Amino acid sequence: MLSEPRSGRLAAWGNALLAGLVSPDEAALAVVGEDAVHRVEGVPGESAPVGLTLALGRLRGLGASGLRVALPAPGHPLGLSGPPEFNARALEAEEAVVCEGAALGLVPEVSEAGPEGDVHVEVLWRVLPVREAPPADVPSLGEAERELAEALREATEALTRLDVAGSGPVAEAAIDAYRARATASRGRDVLAPGYPPRAVRVLELAQRVGALVTLATEHGHGGAVSASEMSARALALRPVERTARRAQVAAYNAFVEERGAR
Repeated sequence: MLSEPRSGRLAAWGNALLAGLVSPDEAALAVVGEDAVHRVEGVPGESAPVGLTLALGRLRGLGASGLRVALPAPGHPLGLSGPPEFNARALEAEEAVVCEGAALGLVPEVSEAGPEGDVHVEVLWRVLPVREAPPADVPSLGEAERELAEALREATEALTRLDVAGSGPVAEAAIDAYRARATASRGRDVLAPGYPPRAVRVLELAQRVGALVTLATEHGHGGAVSASEMSARALALRPVERTARRAQVAAYNAFVEERGAR
């Protein structure tokens, strides 16, 4: 989960809406993005799935003051606090949103519909009870930024030694292009009004590190043709991917953290 998660969009724009910085329609449009429709099922007081604007309004009425992101992976319940049912669903989806101030969380179920050539994506968010406890393994923005810078340096050195980051100039050009695109707009497009500049910077760097991981895993075996070399590549990338996910969560959760510190 190194691309833009839907839970990140929901948390970012949901936070801006709860803070009164954007309109309900603006928030819903940003969350849906290129998907066809988002619905929310299990909202307390609602017997059927409802739209995003109504769901966010209901959650605010139930005490939700902010939204946090969880991006768990097997063996790493990042951002989760239980109970087991919610954690299991979030792990299956590889993402979730947890309400601050209300013991509720949302997990997306993504499906495709429509004929071949005209397929559209629909998202159903399921609302479930969560345990009110500190989320697992979420760093501060400062910690995330330092960890990412170190991870990017170490991963580049390790992959260069393994001749994985590159099939030479093609991979280098792809990394440079991604960096230019990310620096220009990526974090600012994803994060909503009210987020601190440092959160934008951390998210951009997390996406950049994610690009390095993707390039290393999608460009064949590079020079790592032996089993031992391929194992070394996986070993080098595992902590990098973990660091990037932790940083993404820190960036998306920065809105709630900063408001809580005031």
